[in-house]
Amino acid sequence: MQIARDILTRSYRSMRTIRDFEERLHVEFATGDIPGFVHLYCGEEASGVGVCAHLTDTDTIASTHRGHGHCIAKGVGVDGMMAEIYGRRSGVCRGKGGSMHIADLSLGMLGANGIVGGGPPLICGAALSHKTLKDGAVAVAFYGDGASNEGSTLESLNLASVWKVPAVFVVEDNGYGEATGASYAVAGNQKDRAAGFGMPYFECDGNDFFSVYETAGEAIEHARKGNGPAMLHVHLARWYGHFEGDAMTYRAADEVAKLRAEHDCLVNFRRKVVGAGLLEDSDLDTIDTAVKDEIEAAVVAARKAPLPEDADLMKDVYVSY
Repeated sequence: MQIARDILTRSYRSMRTIRDFEERLHVEFATGDIPGFVHLYCGEEASGVGVCAHLTDTDTIASTHRGHGHCIAKGVGVDGMMAEIYGRRSGVCRGKGGSMHIADLSLGMLGANGIVGGGPPLICGAALSHKTLKDGAVAVAFYGDGASNEGSTLESLNLASVWKVPAVFVVEDNGYGEATGASYAVAGNQKDRAAGFGMPYFECDGNDFFSVYETAGEAIEHARKGNGPAMLHVHLARWYGHFEGDAMTYRAADEVAKLRAEHDCLVNFRRKVVGAGLLEDSDLDTIDTAVKDEIEAAVVAARKAPLPEDADLMKDVYVSY
């Protein structure tokens, strides 16, 4: 398929930003300066970026506990995100949300979510708003294979179909619900689950940006045209543990090494676009350098930023209508 040059460069920059952001967090978290838990998105970059490449600020998404990639793909700035993860007052949520609760409503990012299966119900409401307002927007819920077993997710699939709202349910299937293999814990298959709720099912390779981009475009277009919800099943793999500090004793010793060597979505992207003459290595190298500098600046600023004060405790908590 033909993809405009600006979309290619923007998508590569988003994937590179996610990769470098997460790799840097892996290092920073080990220092003990970051409070709470951190769940990294490394290896899954093509999924969030391939989906969000079709979205505007009016479209809405809901994320998971592994939400940094979705935030960046939707346009949230790394400076505000890094400060938020460090618990600083300059964070995008004033330092009160941390890694698992980053949100930016101005960009349609309804938030990462520490509750497994917490995003799909939010997307039903957002999609109903889009349908009622007739704004032409769609709502997208990202969730994992583990969350696909949650009652909240299954109820959301039903509700979205009953209401026939413009929603897309993206199953980011990395093969593990924390430490339990999906082959053991997920009965049947996602395709039959979608069929059970009367919605179309789309499937793609999450290690290949172009596979995600093309397939996500079909699913999103289906919903945007008023045809009701759709399910997008993305097969991918996370490179780090379920959380930082996870010993990953449930994985084969060489599993991650093989994933990095053979299924790196950034390497696959570079090889395809350069091989096809769509972009030059120098174009991508320039992006790599710029992103590295941006992440470094975000870390330095976050470390220096002030912490919230006692007086901030009840600010930005409740909305007054």
